[in-house]
Amino acid sequence: MRELQVDMFSTVDGFGSSKPTRAEPYWGYGTPGLFDWMHAQLAEDHVMLMGATSYRLMSEIVANGDDPTFPRMAELPKIVFSKTLTPPLTWANTTIVDEPVETAVPALKAMADGLPMRTIGSVSLVRSLFRLGLVDRVRVMVFPTIRGTTGEGPVFAGLPDVDLRLGGTTVIDDRLVLLDYQVCA
Repeated sequence: MRELQVDMFSTVDGFGSSKPTRAEPYWGYGTPGLFDWMHAQLAEDHVMLMGATSYRLMSEIVANGDDPTFPRMAELPKIVFSKTLTPPLTWANTTIVDEPVETAVPALKAMADGLPMRTIGSVSLVRSLFRLGLVDRVRVMVFPTIRGTTGEGPVFAGLPDVDLRLGGTTVIDDRLVLLDYQVCA
């Protein structure tokens, strides 16, 4: 069975973004170690899962940017859950799935010879995956900042209660902490 992994970037107080929206990416902690980690994750073969909003944002960023990770992101297979997008899509190797997540994802997970799946962005998709009990692994990259008054998008809001078992921790650049959890059955 294929593994479904959710990766989340979060402030210490659990926010996924903050005002102003034009603030520096990664809350100003876009360090070489973080980028090395992101490159290593992209080097591993996997399928990226996302919703239509994340697809629209990411495909535009990739089309108009020059980040060295973008060619690899184009190579990786991508699945977009959407009832509004229509082919042809501009981002290479992208498949639209318009059937419900509750039927599509279990079928994808059941594929014995398939690549592991990871979400990219897509907060509403992540919430659905958790509600349906389809997430196997959660990784939270904690950034050393508290955004109590400017924080937006609480990353854990709306999730059901889920018990986790710590699989490991990684410290990046002596500041960022990656928490790697398995979802308890």
